[in-house]
Amino acid sequence: MKVGLIQNKCCASVSQNIEHMAQSIRQAAAGGAELIVLQELHNSLYFCQEENTQMFDLAEPIPGPSTDTYGQLAKEFGVVIVTSLFERRAPGLYHNTAVVIEKDGSIAGKYRKMHIPDDPAYYEKFYFTPGDIGFHPIHTSVGILGVQVCWDQWYPEGARLMALQGAQLLIYPTAIGYESSDTPEEQERQRQAWMTVQRGHAVANGLPVIAVNRTGHEPDPTGLTNGIQFWGSSFVAGPQGEILYQAPCNEEAIQIIDIDMKRSENVRRWWPFLRDRRIEEFSPLSKRYID
Repeated sequence: MKVGLIQNKCCASVSQNIEHMAQSIRQAAAGGAELIVLQELHNSLYFCQEENTQMFDLAEPIPGPSTDTYGQLAKEFGVVIVTSLFERRAPGLYHNTAVVIEKDGSIAGKYRKMHIPDDPAYYEKFYFTPGDIGFHPIHTSVGILGVQVCWDQWYPEGARLMALQGAQLLIYPTAIGYESSDTPEEQERQRQAWMTVQRGHAVANGLPVIAVNRTGHEPDPTGLTNGIQFWGSSFVAGPQGEILYQAPCNEEAIQIIDIDMKRSENVRRWWPFLRDRRIEEFSPLSKRYID
C-alpha cells in the first residue's frame, strides 16, 4: 500500500490551513498515495495551549463542513483520508475525533480520542470529553485501520485491542512538541521516547505504525510560556519496528511510503506474540492500580 504522510505547519487562519492541506493532499495523491494521513487538529492552530471558551467556536458536527471538504478531495482523487477534527457533538459536549473518509467521499468511520492529557500548554481536558466508542478498527477499501489520536499512542492497551480486532495498520495523528524550558538533552529524550514507544506497538503487534505530527512554532496566546515548538519527525515503522521513513523536525513534509502489507503475516509467524499471550492472567489490567 502506498501511504501519503503530510506534516504541515499551521497558521491562525482556518481557511488557509484547509487550503494548504488540500494542496498537500493533491500532491500526495499525484504521487500515487492510496491512503493519506493528516496530523492532529490540522484545521487550526493547537488551541489547547490556553483555556478559552471562545475556542469552542472552532468545533463542528460530524458530518459537517470539514467532512464535506475532505470527502470531496477523497472522491476527486480516489484516496482514503484520515482526518483529525474538533467535534461538536452537542452544546457543551466536544471530542477530539479522527474521521476516516472513504474513496467515494463517504465517512468510513470515526474514533474519539480516549486518553485526554492535561499538562502545561496541553489543556485538553478543558475542551475534550474522553471518547466513548471504544477501540475499534475502521474497515476501508485499502485495509483495516486501527486509528487512535496522539496521547493514545503512549498506551499499549489501545494498540493491542486494535490488533486483536484485525487492524492491519496502527495510525496516530499527533500534535506534540518541546517545552521551551527543557534542556536540549531532555527535549531529545522525549522525542526519542515518543518514537520508541510507538515502534514498540509495531513490534508487539506485528503491524506497521504511522505517526503524523505537526511541525513549526505556535505561540502561547496567554504569553505565560514561549509556546510550543512541534517536533515533526512524523514516521512510518514496519512490523518489526524498523523505520521506513522519518520526516525532519522543523520542516514540512509530504512523503509517499510503500508499505508491504504481506510482511506482517510473516513477522507474526516468526514472532507469534498473539499465540503465546497468557490471557487468563490478564484480568488485573482492568484495575487502576494493584495494591
